[in-house]
Amino acid sequence: MFNSKDKKQEKQKGKPRTMERNVIAKNSTFVGDIISDGDFRIDGVLEGTLKTKGRVIIGAEGLIKGTVEATNADVEGEFSGQLSVANTLTIKATANISGDVIIGKLSIEPGATFNATCVMKGALKELNKANETKKHAEKTA
Repeated sequence: MFNSKDKKQEKQKGKPRTMERNVIAKNSTFVGDIISDGDFRIDGVLEGTLKTKGRVIIGAEGLIKGTVEATNADVEGEFSGQLSVANTLTIKATANISGDVIIGKLSIEPGATFNATCVMKGALKELNKANETKKHAEKTA
């Protein structure tokens, strides 16, 4: 009645695969480069580069020294290096960030330490689009 072929075909047709969460646990140290599509939670130490299309979460005891490129990020622990977040960077009160930060949106809780140069990418584009719309509206009378 039900074939394994039917199930495989259904999975391939249109349902996206769920992304896994990868974890670097407490008392663990990872040195090197990581490239992934899934989410990452860092509760240990990462020294190197992390590139992901998912979310990066640095736990309260987590530490990253290096480069991170992600879609979203939540920081409770410590980060030092270059951080590039396409959408939203959320910095919790216990966080300590230093280095260079490139983001779309930023949320910082009171008490966080943020010693970094920061560039926001998304806001400038939205402003320019709004001004162009006004100019076009003014020209058509």
